[in-house]
Amino acid sequence: MISRVEVHRGRYHDSVRLMQASKALQEVPGVTDALVAMATELNLSLLADMDFDMDAVAGIGPNDLLLAIRAETDDAIEAAHRALDEALTPKVVPSGGLDGPDPKTIGTAARLGGANVALLSVPGEHAFVEAMEALQDGLHVMIFSDNVPIEQEIILKNYGVANDLLVMGPDCGTTIVNGLGLGFANAVQPGPVSMVGASGTGIQEMCALLDDAGVGVRHALGTGTHDLSEDVGASSTLQALAALDADPETELIVVVSKPPAAPVADKVRRIAAECATPVVITFMGESTLEEGAGEVLAALGKPQPDYGSWEAPEREHRPGTVRGLFSGGTLRSEARHVAMPYLGPIGTREEDEGHTFIDYGDDEYTQGRAHPMIDQTVRVERLAATAHDESIGVVLMDVVLGYGSNANPAAELAPIVRRVVDAGVAVVVSLCGTRGDPQGRDAQATALNEAGASVYLSNAAAAREAVRLATTRSSS
Repeated sequence: MISRVEVHRGRYHDSVRLMQASKALQEVPGVTDALVAMATELNLSLLADMDFDMDAVAGIGPNDLLLAIRAETDDAIEAAHRALDEALTPKVVPSGGLDGPDPKTIGTAARLGGANVALLSVPGEHAFVEAMEALQDGLHVMIFSDNVPIEQEIILKNYGVANDLLVMGPDCGTTIVNGLGLGFANAVQPGPVSMVGASGTGIQEMCALLDDAGVGVRHALGTGTHDLSEDVGASSTLQALAALDADPETELIVVVSKPPAAPVADKVRRIAAECATPVVITFMGESTLEEGAGEVLAALGKPQPDYGSWEAPEREHRPGTVRGLFSGGTLRSEARHVAMPYLGPIGTREEDEGHTFIDYGDDEYTQGRAHPMIDQTVRVERLAATAHDESIGVVLMDVVLGYGSNANPAAELAPIVRRVVDAGVAVVVSLCGTRGDPQGRDAQATALNEAGASVYLSNAAAAREAVRLATTRSSS
């Protein structure tokens, strides 16, 4: 086995691109381990855990790019370098690109004109400075970065309110502006509905359900996970509500959030009731995304759809608990909301006993590695392990499609699903995606179904099926 560690000083790339690059290298034949990351303390710790030579990285810092590869042959190492070059080489923009060299700072880019939104994806400890610079240059800001202190979020959002600039985030994974997706987003048809969401996968699921029912989306403004906390007080949510209410092409507004602080939820409802545009509010724990989509369709005078499903043939499965393996925090929360009245308490950590629904997109599981929507390694390992855990009878998992997500998740999951089903475990998949998504939604569903999983386009429907399987033993 050949190990190689390289340092490229002063070469910066954002975390999303580096996540994708690491994934690309890991898929090169003959490569067993690969890490492409900025040399932060966390990533250096991860390098040590992977048993690479730490002498090669002495004296480097967070502004330096780190490349570590372990492979079977020199040819595999060279192939990994080619894959890295391809992953990190900027793609040519067919139209609308800027002439001349790329700007090196947000301020320089802002002065070139033509843009009014800055998308930030930097380590959380650096996000505040970059975001404040963008705001001071008159740009709205989407902060993909997580692990930003709540005190800094409040300062940024107060500045944004005072200067009529929207701060989306921190920890904002999804936004759609005029049909253009930023971060993780789905291909949606244009339409009259706009959204405000303190939930990335909540926005994605709502978009997918409406798209499947033939209703398009104009805007979907993410506000960040903590916006409806009592500390932040729905600052960005209320700003976004006002902006969408003033948009003449928005006929209906949807608010989506994980469970908010009670006084903040009351404030959002009060402001929403004052809007001239109808508003549908979907707070997890009170209703499901499926129910929220139903309210939207009813308000628009559209029929209620029967969301698609690919059901596996009934077969005997062993009795046991339900193990939820989620990449979306809101989808996990919704599934717990649906299942707990029937299953009782449901844990949220791997060490919990009994039924457990785990969000592998949580900070605890993403430190030093790509989000599970990009890199499914952790979930694939946990899925495979359920075949040998006699206490587990049903697996419930989400698969989130769209721009930024894994290019072909079913190709990785289907062989493991087949092995798990053959071991006697029932598998249910919540597939979040639209017909226009680059992965091919229906092809993904068919591949997972042929491997033995029951696949549902509604996350709530998938949770109900997992409950049914857990409470009634199937027979062949």
